[in-house]
Amino acid sequence: MTFADLDLDPCLLETLESLHFHRPTPIQQAAIPLMMQGKDVLAGAATGTGKTAAFVLPALQHLIDNPKQSRWPRILMLAPTRELALQIRTVVRQLSQSMHIRSMLISGGFAQNKQIDNLGRSFEILIATPGRLLNLLNQEEIELHDLEMVIIDEADRMLDMGLGPDVYALLDALPGDFQAALFSATLAGHNIQNFADRLLDEPTIVQVDAANQQSTQVQQWVYFADDRAHKEKLLQAIVEDPSCQSAIVFCNKKERAISLTEWLQTQEINAQVLHGDFIQAKRLEKVSKFKEGKIKVLVATDVAARGLDLLNITHVINYDLPLRGDLYIHRIGRTGRAQNVGVAISLVEGHELKSLERIQYHLQSKIPVSKIAGLEARLTASKVKAGAKKKPHKKKAAKKAASKKK
Repeated sequence: MTFADLDLDPCLLETLESLHFHRPTPIQQAAIPLMMQGKDVLAGAATGTGKTAAFVLPALQHLIDNPKQSRWPRILMLAPTRELALQIRTVVRQLSQSMHIRSMLISGGFAQNKQIDNLGRSFEILIATPGRLLNLLNQEEIELHDLEMVIIDEADRMLDMGLGPDVYALLDALPGDFQAALFSATLAGHNIQNFADRLLDEPTIVQVDAANQQSTQVQQWVYFADDRAHKEKLLQAIVEDPSCQSAIVFCNKKERAISLTEWLQTQEINAQVLHGDFIQAKRLEKVSKFKEGKIKVLVATDVAARGLDLLNITHVINYDLPLRGDLYIHRIGRTGRAQNVGVAISLVEGHELKSLERIQYHLQSKIPVSKIAGLEARLTASKVKAGAKKKPHKKKAAKKAASKKK
């Protein structure tokens, strides 16, 4: 199938061709025709599958098919984070470059007064995060009564972040007659179903690349480490290998990310840190330099696990294992994008084996173990498990001894 088979307008087809997008991904093949038919859609698609274009293209086609002058937005695209909102706006701008379509971004991290000033101009598409949009709505700085389409991206992430009440408050303020689509990495669980029930009217359900499905474009490996110093040596060897052109290294805490970045810099490795405390302008500057190849290694907390639209990341390295399987999926989804092959490496100490088990249970498969010559770990999964069996918890051992005396 090609994009021409989806009955898109010639101006969109020309733009797609200029961007070297020739064939739609599975989520695009499934979602675009349904949305162009005016149906509500509940779509499950893992990160990196082209889902942003899957809802941006039918939104643009709707505006082409239904030209209308309006003071306020006709299409609303909600995202959980400002990074993802920025990514969506980038895709909107790319795909609408040959059209007279105006979009507006409303998000935290930017001066609210400036955003209010920008609302003085008419625009068709509003990309927003829930909290900031709700503030402006409550202050009567924006009207949403002209909406014809509402799209919520990464709904599961919104719920994880506790944004459900803000989204429900927004939905209660919207007119009743609009087309809606909800995109999520997973469709499992009552929360997503309740979310869908509030937003969608007899939706068509689409599930492509479930969240626990391993991407064939990402090679995944586990390297065992004996301690922190061993992890650092493994990390240095990985990023200094010629195959590593650009890497995101994930840490669970800001302090760890900062100290690891400083250590990498002492090893003369071009590294910078990215975490949630940076102002938006600084974060954008770092991401831009990384994108341009001026920074080789970006050490990040999970603030970068979603919403980074970077196509040429060769390696994702979990310096700290995430505590949940879905976070692991979102992290490694930063590589292997747009038909590129990527590598995801997790550095695992003995105390992280439980997290590794949770991740593998989520994936429903084992991640293969590899080694670097000269940096082999003394510790292996089998040794750690055997050691755990030989050393029972002190309280349990005491109870067992007491019961024997009786």
